[in-house]
Amino acid sequence: MTEAASTIAANLAQIRERIARAAQRAGRRAEEITIVAVTKTHPAETILAAYEAGLRHFGENRVQEFEGKTSALTSLSATWHLIGHLQSNKAARAARLFNRVDSVDSLALAQRLDAAAAAENKQLGVLLEVHLSGEATKSGVAEAELPALAESVATFPHLQVHGLMTIPPFFDRPEEVRPFFRKLAELREKVARRIAKPLPILSMGMSHDFEIAIEEGATEIRPGTALFGARPVANLGGDAT
Repeated sequence: MTEAASTIAANLAQIRERIARAAQRAGRRAEEITIVAVTKTHPAETILAAYEAGLRHFGENRVQEFEGKTSALTSLSATWHLIGHLQSNKAARAARLFNRVDSVDSLALAQRLDAAAAAENKQLGVLLEVHLSGEATKSGVAEAELPALAESVATFPHLQVHGLMTIPPFFDRPEEVRPFFRKLAELREKVARRIAKPLPILSMGMSHDFEIAIEEGATEIRPGTALFGARPVANLGGDAT
């Protein structure tokens, strides 16, 4: 194992311990939680090292950034998630590059993705991103508009809606984020009943607060800095980790 992979493996072991403790507190199994490693701004070499360390799900924020890495990653049997805000005019590129788009927040975007997935002859998994924070800088569908969006997306033949995602506000005290995670879990149950389809995935929780997310039902967490340390370049916006 390379030195970089060894470092990531050590960090991953610590994260798995945190997951196990949080799952135990919630009466859940640690195996229920998937780690989506947030690799935005990290080079392809870091992703290769993370794969060597045992990670198989990776989250990227920007289509163009990921396009620059793909040539070095073609040998990996991994699941690629787009977790950042997606502009409709980049839907075709996203549908080609990613296995799942975790940030669908409008009917227009869903329509573009469905058409793009049809052109790629694939079923594209999606999550609906819900805006719960009230922060103008965050994207996502408003709570009041979520049921109608879910009903529409569920009818698209080339999209598979698997669940919900949210990016809550950052709090120094992680406990303060609990109401946002609890709300997303409640919305998941309501929307699943409304569309009469299971929504098994709740993507919520990042490096500093994923234990709270697990206690509130997260099935996917999105750590970045806890795995890789500080990012090598400035954060350009989008999903915090």
